[in-house]
Amino acid sequence: MRQVRAIAAVELRRFLRDRSNIFFVFIFPLILVLLIGSQFGGSGPGGRVVVVGEGSDLRTAIVEALEDDDVRVTSADADDALEQVARGRTDVALQIEPGDADAFAAGEDVTIDVVASSQAGAPATVQRVRTAVQAVTAEQGQLTALTAAGAEPTAARTALERASEALDGARLEVVDVDEVAQELSGVGQFDVGAASQVLLFVFLISLAGSTTLIQGRRYGVVGRTLAAPVSTLQVLGGQALGRFVIALFQGAYIMAATAVLFGVDWGNLGLSALVLAAFSAAAAGAAMLVGSLLDNENAAVGAGIGLGLVLAALGGGMLPLELFPDSLRGVSLVTPHAWAYEAFAQIQRHDGTLTDILPQVGVLLAMAVVLLGLGSWALRRSLARAM
Repeated sequence: MRQVRAIAAVELRRFLRDRSNIFFVFIFPLILVLLIGSQFGGSGPGGRVVVVGEGSDLRTAIVEALEDDDVRVTSADADDALEQVARGRTDVALQIEPGDADAFAAGEDVTIDVVASSQAGAPATVQRVRTAVQAVTAEQGQLTALTAAGAEPTAARTALERASEALDGARLEVVDVDEVAQELSGVGQFDVGAASQVLLFVFLISLAGSTTLIQGRRYGVVGRTLAAPVSTLQVLGGQALGRFVIALFQGAYIMAATAVLFGVDWGNLGLSALVLAAFSAAAAGAAMLVGSLLDNENAAVGAGIGLGLVLAALGGGMLPLELFPDSLRGVSLVTPHAWAYEAFAQIQRHDGTLTDILPQVGVLLAMAVVLLGLGSWALRRSLARAM
């Protein structure tokens, strides 16, 4: 077993020594997670609003009402606010003019300029802004009417607060019947993208890294290893373990980095690690098979990237499986990506237990056994021809 671990450690060092992997292993996956989360993840529970205008009672009241409604509110000047809207960095720009603040103080109707972005959540945020403005202006109008009738401002405000507490507010319950919306409800902004990128890059980097196996045969590394007191079975085990460690390292790095940088919730870490390990074993088997059947590094890179991208596209590594039509959803089950995607979804979104993900993990392990068996057979055959 010591020989197997030594061979695997050599494979990992050779992989990390390749400087091109610095970008594709450590940086590029996080960039994609950020881009996917920014595009599809939404802007938070209540949206984003940037407020333009000097401090006033109207501005303070609107900001407090929006924040109570779970809207993220920031401040900026007019030009900066319009730029944020144009670039999609905020949903709505709200401009409060001095005349608006004066009308609010007098208890009159207020008209505020609102500029909405083209983001998907902008219409909902505009409605939240409209509701907040109507609420604060209505309250101010009531206060003005009471003080005009002779009530002291403090007593009038206290009376309005007591009346508001005594009345039961209107309750709105929204039931979404859309299955996709229900499935993705409550998912964090980067959660789906992070899981997809783990599947994409673990398999892609594993297949692309099969070139080290080809180089090992071509440059005589494997031959010199066999000249040592090491059996062919130990060489095969070391190569398989090396591919597995590379895949597991890639996936664990993405999971840890996204949890720290983007707050991705991976659910039960033990179960997520189990899914990653099973998927990494399948990726290792595929890498051994590609690296054993091909003798040219460039051909292996092209085949690995092409196959990795196709399988990721079919298995939910680029688009959530929930958006697939039923026919394509059935086809996706031939890929290990789809089974791992469903397992991660169970853990992240439904607090799945080991029993819940056991079918997916079982299929992944079966795929890993088949691929590792084929890869070992192909490598043994390749070594026998070389001798």
